[in-house]
Amino acid sequence: MSHGTLTVVTGCMSCGKSEELIRRLRRAVIAKQPVAVFKPALDTRTDAVTVASRDGRSFQARAVARPTEILEAAEGMAVIGIDEAQFFEEPLVDVCQKIIARNGTRVIAAGLDTDFRGEPFETVARLLAVADEVVKLTAICVRCGSQYARHSQRLIAGRPAPYDAPRIMVGGDELYEPRCRDCFEINKP
Repeated sequence: MSHGTLTVVTGCMSCGKSEELIRRLRRAVIAKQPVAVFKPALDTRTDAVTVASRDGRSFQARAVARPTEILEAAEGMAVIGIDEAQFFEEPLVDVCQKIIARNGTRVIAAGLDTDFRGEPFETVARLLAVADEVVKLTAICVRCGSQYARHSQRLIAGRPAPYDAPRIMVGGDELYEPRCRDCFEINKP
């Protein structure tokens, strides 16, 4: 009897989370395992039917508005992929737990661990707490070149976004850059 598992792939913007998710999903397809992939409908950076990485790789996905839609569509799947987990509300954790409880179902969730203020995304924090495996990735700091960038610096007109800016702002390299601890700036009032 095989057991379901939860793997969480996390880190800052541009660290390769979606790339690692896609790599693991492709391996499941090679192993002829049924796979279903989901992304939040809120993420409009790519079309609604793909998860894409910065290196140009993509995987067919389904955009969903609520985590419960994932549970409904997961029946009969051996592997469930979830991208941009930070955009889902906390019921995602319970949904993942229910999917994992099914015989042999593996869930691989990818998402930012912290926001532009350096504060944890609650849903991802809770996923990390119940994960069987955590893959914590770093990027290259765009300021100093350190290979340990772990923060997502949001920029507005080239300057760090104010602390009281909206927490969620969907965007890519035009709004965010990876920074190490030393180069990360929190713009508190």
